[in-house]
Amino acid sequence: MAKPGHSWSRAPAGKEEKEEEEEEGEDPLDARIARTGCLEQHRELQECMEQHRDWRHCQTQLRAFGACMARREQRERGQSRAHPAQ
Repeated sequence: MAKPGHSWSRAPAGKEEKEEEEEEGEDPLDARIARTGCLEQHRELQECMEQHRDWRHCQTQLRAFGACMARREQRERGQSRAHPAQ
């Protein structure tokens, strides 16, 4: 059975990003999620997964996290249209 947490790998971070993450002392993925504004929903989902060990029992939390991320994406799209890159 898979261990809880984030077990996938990602490309090495740049020097500046690594230093920021080391200072925070937290999981790099959690730091990225915190910047989205959806950290609370993500943690609730993780807690549910830890308790039940089955994502099917965590649909409420999964939907809440997904909705939060979707709202963030919509906000970013709206901002990028209001301020197009030059």
